[in-house]
Amino acid sequence: MNKPLITLMTAAALSVAPFSGIAHQAKAAMVSSEQDPSRPTASTANQLKPAPIRALEANAEKALKALYDSSPSAAAMGKEAKAVLVFPDVKKMGFMAAVSFGEGVLFKDGHVANYYSTKSGSWGFQAGHQRFGYALFFMSDEAVNYLDHSRGWEIGAGPSVVVADRGIARKVSTTTVNHDVHAIIFNQRGLMAGVGVEGSKITLLKW
Repeated sequence: MNKPLITLMTAAALSVAPFSGIAHQAKAAMVSSEQDPSRPTASTANQLKPAPIRALEANAEKALKALYDSSPSAAAMGKEAKAVLVFPDVKKMGFMAAVSFGEGVLFKDGHVANYYSTKSGSWGFQAGHQRFGYALFFMSDEAVNYLDHSRGWEIGAGPSVVVADRGIARKVSTTTVNHDVHAIIFNQRGLMAGVGVEGSKITLLKW
């Protein structure tokens, strides 16, 4: 049993039955784990993650905070959402065909739940390159379950999705949110005209 779980059990046991045998056993276990420096703690758990994962989490958190700061409506939507999937940096390039790729973090209740990739491809004259980010707000448990159990989800198939840029998102209120998923595009930069996420395939990353 790892230390965070032992600590949680200890707090519960001490608050409910401070003089019970369970409380004394839990307290002794907590003291023992604190004396053993080899046991991972909550503070060191994040440090044990590979550097690319830590960087991805930091970028996703920073991008989501910036989106919330610039759009109170997006922040309100985030409070109502069951989960938020953030792709902080998607790269798109092409000539006669265009491809895009990025990696993102799924947040549930403010905590990292999983990691996903986004990929897309399209034909037609689309010379140039572009970078942008986008966030998917899952407004229903059904939409979250679909994401959790699908091996690959293509935006536009499955749960209904409404796509908006950050400017339009300022006009969205929680009373107008009546779709399963809302996508907000942000930080658009580059030489290609227009940004779209329809047809992008969302796939679970297994790191």
